[in-house]
Amino acid sequence: MTEIFLKLIIGVVSMTALGIVGGFIIQGVDRKLAALMQARIGPLLRQPWWDFLKLMRKENVVPEHAVPWVYNAAPIMAFASVITIFLYLPFAGFNPLMEGYGDLILIMYLLAMPALAMVFGGFASGSPYATIGAQREMVTMIGYELPLGAIVISFAWKMAQSGLAHPFSLKTIAANPIWNLVGPFGIIGFILLLLAMIVVTPAELSKGPFDAPEAKSELAEGLLVEYSGRNLAMFYLALGAKMIAMLGLTVALFFPYTISQYFQVDTTVKIVIEVLFYIIKIFLVMFVSVTLMRVSMARFRITQIVEIYWKLGGTMTFLGLFLIMLDGKL
Repeated sequence: MTEIFLKLIIGVVSMTALGIVGGFIIQGVDRKLAALMQARIGPLLRQPWWDFLKLMRKENVVPEHAVPWVYNAAPIMAFASVITIFLYLPFAGFNPLMEGYGDLILIMYLLAMPALAMVFGGFASGSPYATIGAQREMVTMIGYELPLGAIVISFAWKMAQSGLAHPFSLKTIAANPIWNLVGPFGIIGFILLLLAMIVVTPAELSKGPFDAPEAKSELAEGLLVEYSGRNLAMFYLALGAKMIAMLGLTVALFFPYTISQYFQVDTTVKIVIEVLFYIIKIFLVMFVSVTLMRVSMARFRITQIVEIYWKLGGTMTFLGLFLIMLDGKL
């Protein structure tokens, strides 16, 4: 019992470090790539780390008309929920630290928590700008949760239809890559789901062109306009770690392959190979779903965001689910 508890503590500490360090790195690379694509020099790769340290040194101001306990609890809630996701994600060919029968359902709830925390914090701050941003965030969530839920249902249905136990488990999905379980119609269906996942990712991460809740030029940072100091630093950490979590979820669902079995090397070298391969997959998914989307398109209006997710995203995911079900019947 003590050994299991110690292993869990070490795992939680390791995943927390991975979320923090990985969040800094992925944000730095994203900002640098976006700058280069726009013919700018851009910030240094270590700039997110310096931003965090600067915020930690600043005064933590609570607005006069805020609800203090909600205002201060929201950043902690956001960060804790994101770190919990890491405990259920497979990493570089390794099984997740914690696993169960409904991992995907739990992860969907945990992914929603940081956004809800920002909504609570925005309303609790008493700022009209934050209130508008919180309202926009809730509307955005209503939009992208539909295609995201359809993606999860599609994976679970195919796993169950293939006779695999625990269809909502990421361990099951990672051990049985989805592309190996479907025929031509199923491949087209999952390609549609992958495209929908790429469109959902920026909104989940509050990135352009789906960043209407923040809209720096309209709402002066929106939800987080009143946050400063350590509270804002915690939100900064949470959003960086959430980027790693969301990209890791995409990799776990669509690209769970490993390559170390093709190399005749010892175990340590195989681990290094798998880690490097996993990092490459993460950065490729980040470039397509975050950086490229943000640089290539202007910010959508909040009404456009809902239309995109309900009409385009909903159509893509439900058509994909239909093709997957059709493939399973043939």
